[in-house]
Amino acid sequence: MAATATATAKTLFTTTIHQTPTLFPNNQKPSPRFSSLRLKSSSKSILTETLTTTTTTPATTRVKILSEALPFIQKFRGKTVVVKYGGAAMKSQALQSSVIADLVLLSCIGLRIVFVHGGGPEINHWLSRLGIQSSFLNGLRVTDASTMEIVSMVLVGKVNKHLVGLINKAGATAVGLCGTDGRIFTAVPSPDSDQLGFVGEISRVDTSVLIPLINDNLIPVIASVAADGTGQSYNINADTAAGELAAALGAEKLLLLTDVAGILEDKDDPGSLVKEIDVEGVKRMMDDGKIAGGMIPKVNCCVKSLAKGVKTASIIDGRLDHSLLLEILTDEGAGTMITGGTFKARYAVKSGARTMRIITPVYGLLAAVNLQTEIIITAAAAAAAY
Repeated sequence: MAATATATAKTLFTTTIHQTPTLFPNNQKPSPRFSSLRLKSSSKSILTETLTTTTTTPATTRVKILSEALPFIQKFRGKTVVVKYGGAAMKSQALQSSVIADLVLLSCIGLRIVFVHGGGPEINHWLSRLGIQSSFLNGLRVTDASTMEIVSMVLVGKVNKHLVGLINKAGATAVGLCGTDGRIFTAVPSPDSDQLGFVGEISRVDTSVLIPLINDNLIPVIASVAADGTGQSYNINADTAAGELAAALGAEKLLLLTDVAGILEDKDDPGSLVKEIDVEGVKRMMDDGKIAGGMIPKVNCCVKSLAKGVKTASIIDGRLDHSLLLEILTDEGAGTMITGGTFKARYAVKSGARTMRIITPVYGLLAAVNLQTEIIITAAAAAAAY
């Protein structure tokens, strides 16, 4: 099955990039959003097509694959998708090429891609070369002044420009930035700064520099380094940066590339992948201890982005060839998609004043006060009511 999916994704990439580099003019408006989150194509799935891996895919097969992908292209064309890049996909040259190819294809068919990256393995390499020991606390890199200097040099000066060059070489146009540029991110010290050093959190997002780039069909490539109001640089978790940016941009989708298959019903059984789950289901799995360890911050990042308006968030397996295409252009996906599920719309009425509406997702992610009435509505209706 995996081999078939990979072959299909490769065929779709080859067909779209090399035969039709620009399918949709920039000024076309996106099609109305489909009601289904996991779209079904006209046949069972692109993934069920059995292909023979050869140097040239038959023309009829290419046409069929493009035809089956059409509903997905229509759904996402003109929509903003934020991709966080890291993990195995960053360490393997083959997987790196796969991710870059996917980004260029998705950009060609009309998606507005924003690419956020970290660079842990490369940072570790350069710290080791300079004789600086790496240490971590709760999964976060302890970052003193000398380490922060290396982090900035590696992420902004090396990894970022390398990725920009790869995207440009593949046929799209990328622009390299970091959180400090245009004050995209304003950082504040972590609450544990006495132990973590210059590890920061994001207090503010400004997308004014990014919007013109996105509108011109350029791909912003953003390193997860930011500064506070005094200009002090901070190391920012790339998952957090991607989630905050997706919310600020009103993204259709947030994608986190990871080294695992996604959320597992049984963490010891790789075959127990949860394909789709809502916020309520995530909370139950956390309460049951099924989501633990390094998956917790990734899930929290997704849930927070959903609470701030992102439509769906997916944790996908970056070890899969063409995982981005599998997630966006097939109904099988490449990991776990988290949806907003049921939201609570809360109304607090003050005498002599207009109705004050505070909309908050379940589980207290945002505070609601002075509640007098409460109703349950869907996430989409909650957003519309707000």
